[in-house]
Amino acid sequence: MARYTGPKTRIARKFGEAIFGPDKVLSKKNYPPGQHGNSRKRKTSEYGIQLREKQKAKYTYGVLEKQFRNLFEKASRAKGITGEILLQLLESRLDNVVYRLGIAPTRAAARQLVSHRHITVDGQVVNIPSYSVKAGQIVGVREKSKSLEVIADALAGFNHSKYPWIEWDQNSMSGKLLHLPERADIPENIKEQLIVELYSK
Repeated sequence: MARYTGPKTRIARKFGEAIFGPDKVLSKKNYPPGQHGNSRKRKTSEYGIQLREKQKAKYTYGVLEKQFRNLFEKASRAKGITGEILLQLLESRLDNVVYRLGIAPTRAAARQLVSHRHITVDGQVVNIPSYSVKAGQIVGVREKSKSLEVIADALAGFNHSKYPWIEWDQNSMSGKLLHLPERADIPENIKEQLIVELYSK
């Protein structure tokens, strides 16, 4: 399946935020990419603002358009606030949970660990990054993969207490999804209401 593999700093500069993690270039060039990026002062339309927010969410979570629309439709059918449910569905993706547990330094690295069969859910190897983790399920590192340097480096000094909806057990190198996160507990700077407005047109 197609996945964005181009320069990540370029995308981060487009949104003016380090959506892929710490970015040295972005801190020096905090303006849109391109020849006129530093001088462009065009007013963005309402549609443009909504589209930009959707694109930011897609790039942040590494989801393609069809997957994103399917998640939105699932969120719109559920009871509750559609935008908040959409973010909860994105947060409960297996690759995102692996990232939140500190097993991988980025979502892209987490996706790779899942695809390469290093991650288990309730003791069974799952290699589908978009797998939806349910409350009460345990996500861990496969026994044979616990000595991987990339995992050890990611976990070193990681603060697991910053996400109250997951519980980490260092001994078993696994974490439990206690419940879906509240909106206030999701740190991403995404205005989900704009995405709802965009799809509601």
